[in-house]
Amino acid sequence: MAGPYLRLEQLAKSFGGTPVARGLSFGVDPGEIVALLGPSGSGKTTVLRLVAGFEAPDSGRVLVGDEDVTAMPPGRRRFGMVFQHYALFPHMTVGENVAFGLESQAIAPEEIGRRVAETLAVVELPGFEGRRVTELSGGQQQRVALARALAPRPRVLLLDEPLSNLDPLLRERTRRELARVLRATGITALFVTHEQEEAFELGDRVAVLHAGRLEQIASPQELYERPATRFVAGFIGRSSVLPGTWEGNGVRLANGRLWPATSAAALPAGARVELLVRPESLALGAAQAAQALPGRIVARRYSGKSSYFTVALDGMPELEVLARSDAARPGETVGVLLAPDAAPPRAYPAEER
Repeated sequence: MAGPYLRLEQLAKSFGGTPVARGLSFGVDPGEIVALLGPSGSGKTTVLRLVAGFEAPDSGRVLVGDEDVTAMPPGRRRFGMVFQHYALFPHMTVGENVAFGLESQAIAPEEIGRRVAETLAVVELPGFEGRRVTELSGGQQQRVALARALAPRPRVLLLDEPLSNLDPLLRERTRRELARVLRATGITALFVTHEQEEAFELGDRVAVLHAGRLEQIASPQELYERPATRFVAGFIGRSSVLPGTWEGNGVRLANGRLWPATSAAALPAGARVELLVRPESLALGAAQAAQALPGRIVARRYSGKSSYFTVALDGMPELEVLARSDAARPGETVGVLLAPDAAPPRAYPAEER
């Protein structure tokens, strides 16, 4: 099987003595879409700029196939780029915007026209060549920016927060359209986002960054179900944290209950740990039930048939439980248990941050 098409090897970059990329290494397979996900300041955009050639790394390499492009200027890398603010030319028509990247190449005018029409059809804007950019909605402008990046047939497509300027409803619809276009073209793509939902819908794999480090790169399902680090476990999805000690096959909680658990790393017996539990992995029952953690409902966030219940535990932190909306009311005393069909939660060393 062929190896990764785009490779980052030990990329490092600092600004003013502050590291923003710390020896990052991962590959993107041909036709694969990888999302760079992380909080503000995690280094996502810097990594994208290093790949694009807008920044030079302090060390490390960027390769496409067998070609080292680390020292190559952006224009020679044959990468497409979709910016956060689209960077469309308002005085030009849609067709002129899409053709802009083609006119510097040795392409016949009729071929440029054919390729513009072909690319606009791919992004579902056929016949828009004569429209002014200022006449388009935000979602349509985003698709024009995508068409302009795709028209030169780039080797790799890079996208920097491409949907962040759209309102929530339009962002969701445009996200589905973007996913369809990227998968229809089969292009190798790397994109930056701080939205987990966006990363999970668009990315075949998601690379989670934190403080310039690659915490984990995996499929959305693996990230959610088997987070490799404490940071990933807390950053991806919703979770609650219970302190305890590791006993080999589970975690002894502060109230003496032993809950079954798996560990993200080899842990000695008696080690202090943090048990991260998902709301859907928990259930509400009687406070006196075996292995239950007694507490009181202090809040409920209604979500249709199910709701998120916040439970204040006796002598322990609050937990969030996903249960039927009629399972309990605020103020009621309940017991929190592991759901019968849920996978065991994961424990992480308490010192890890």
